Amino acid sequence: MSENQLNKEDQLFIHLVNTFVQSAWISLGKVKNPVSDEMERNLDQASYYIDLLDMLQTKMKGNLSEWEEQYILHSLSELKLNFIDEKKKSGAEADTLDDSGKDSSASSSKDEVKPEPKSKKKPKKKKS
Repeated sequence: MSENQLNKEDQLFIHLVNTFVQSAWISLGKVKNPVSDEMERNLDQASYYIDLLDMLQTKMKGNLSEWEEQYILHSLSELKLNFIDEKKKSGAEADTLDDSGKDSSASSSKDEVKPEPKSKKKPKKKKS
């Protein structure tokens, strides 16, 4: 499919997808950041962009052309495989990705307050 055959909305959609894909590659440390002109790696940020693309693909299911669907799926596959490789390189556990490829560790907050364990003591009976 050539760029000339796409209408304006299709072009804008592909541009949006490409923006997320490029941001993910930069966050994975595979492409230089064009602003700093340095290789930077931020796996949390990469996971965020991958999740955005996953959400976009899920929400748009049935509304995409076959070419658009395949483009997003291919991009996601490449990004997820590279994400796993980068997690392994950093010595972190690669199995923080659940079966759908989403980072399951991203859903838990570091500042989350955990409830206190309940006391096993029985309440004192009042004397009558």
